[in-house]
Amino acid sequence: MSTPPSSHAPSNLAVIDRQVAIEAEELPGESELVDWVSRVLAHHPEESRHEVTVRLVEVSESQALNRDYRGKDKPTNVLSFPFDAPPEVPLPLLGDLVICHAIVVAEAQHQAKPLAQHYAHMVVHGTLHLLGYDHIDDDEAEVMEQMERDILADLGIPDPYQTS
Repeated sequence: MSTPPSSHAPSNLAVIDRQVAIEAEELPGESELVDWVSRVLAHHPEESRHEVTVRLVEVSESQALNRDYRGKDKPTNVLSFPFDAPPEVPLPLLGDLVICHAIVVAEAQHQAKPLAQHYAHMVVHGTLHLLGYDHIDDDEAEVMEQMERDILADLGIPDPYQTS
């Protein structure tokens, strides 16, 4: 799985702890995850935290985490768990992303998008949540979605919110 090269490569690379808790093909590799998270961080040069755990999971794990931490008893595409260390503990950990492979595959098929592009979108989206972005209200959603569009455009990926 790969994404097109971009002339706007990030200078500060993310450190990724890739955890695979699923047997599946077409999972993104560590280098792709590093690239996608690094591109988000390139838009936030003030951010000193650059380590992210990305865990690729089955439906049951996604559903359990979504139920236990968000009160929603259903699986979801990506969950973000920001890490907030006390100020006196300067750790570079930004947080954890938990991505449900089956949901991402189903969404990519339903939206007629290449799987790699949808995975890139989910990682970018989740990383923005780790940085504090949200889409609860319309104004916040527009800011976050525009940031996603900009970062994905750097990767040569079309607007994920464009409807045909």
